[in-house]
Amino acid sequence: MKKTVVIGASDNPGRYSYKAVHQLKRSGHEVVPVGIKRGEVAGLPIETEKPSIDEVDTITLYVGPQNQPSWYDYILSLKPKRIIFNPGTENYELEKKAKEQNIKTLHACTLVMLSVGNY
Repeated sequence: MKKTVVIGASDNPGRYSYKAVHQLKRSGHEVVPVGIKRGEVAGLPIETEKPSIDEVDTITLYVGPQNQPSWYDYILSLKPKRIIFNPGTENYELEKKAKEQNIKTLHACTLVMLSVGNY
């Protein structure tokens, strides 16, 4: 299973990040929700202090490009194998930085990937 960091995690059931954390957990993946507001999703605390996390396979983004620059260093420091830019999070600047560090990037929807079995 793939250790996944959900950046932009929310305890609001109407948010896609909320749905993604639940679906990732149901699919058996280790999930670390990271966001700006404290809360809980799928029984997991939302981390707000940008924790150090080892062996990250995937970062899935739910933060708009205008709010991503403050996350760049953190995202790259986790050295994920891939970053999924969910719809509305596409960001050429971050994608370029990731590729320079040999991090794979995808423009995809985590929920769709999980539902069709190609996560």
